[in-house]
Amino acid sequence: MTQTEQNRAENNISGMRVDAFIRNDQFNFIKNQAKILVHGKAASNDREIVEVLRHLAQEKVFGLFPTVTEAQASLLGELKDIADQAQADAYLEQLEPYLLPFKQVAPAELKRLFPKAKKLKGPKLESLDFKRTSYLGWIESSNLMCVVTEQNGQLYGIHGIFTRSSKQGICSICNRHSEVGMFIAKTKGSIQDHFIKRGNYICQDSETCNEHIDTLERLAEFVGRLQK
Repeated sequence: MTQTEQNRAENNISGMRVDAFIRNDQFNFIKNQAKILVHGKAASNDREIVEVLRHLAQEKVFGLFPTVTEAQASLLGELKDIADQAQADAYLEQLEPYLLPFKQVAPAELKRLFPKAKKLKGPKLESLDFKRTSYLGWIESSNLMCVVTEQNGQLYGIHGIFTRSSKQGICSICNRHSEVGMFIAKTKGSIQDHFIKRGNYICQDSETCNEHIDTLERLAEFVGRLQK
């Protein structure tokens, strides 16, 4: 069995097989909408208000998937039926087999991405849940942090100086209030042999960050600034 076949969710919805089609950030977005529905139902007995919340949640979620099959639409449409936390948990568990994993990466691939790091330790790959990953990030040494992102099926590595902050702040990747640090990387300037330092605050714990990411836009913006 190939890696692609191993990553494929071979499940049936209404008699039709559906492959994995939900990214980690999209799953987190759906999870947030489920939370809104649960809180809305608990806070209001007004049926019209609850119906509006359900309609908005479903509209926002379907907006994440411009093209879906009938079976995928059926699965996503079940979101509107959530009325309490137990149903929300069950629904999210039902979605897990349909999560697209982050591109598989081996230690040799990491060394290729960071050729200047002669003794690269890398993250503990065996402990990572790649289905719940939008990017890889780890502290390589006392003040060196490495970040790996996926763009158009290709892996890209960025390393920079990471300084932990003593105060909580807003992460520029997940946009959540958390324990952050300043990530600064050197980028080539317009003048030969001239480098510019660019960076921003990001989560100290990348796994926590991955649990909060509900869009890839901010991650792309963060990486884009460092690649200029």
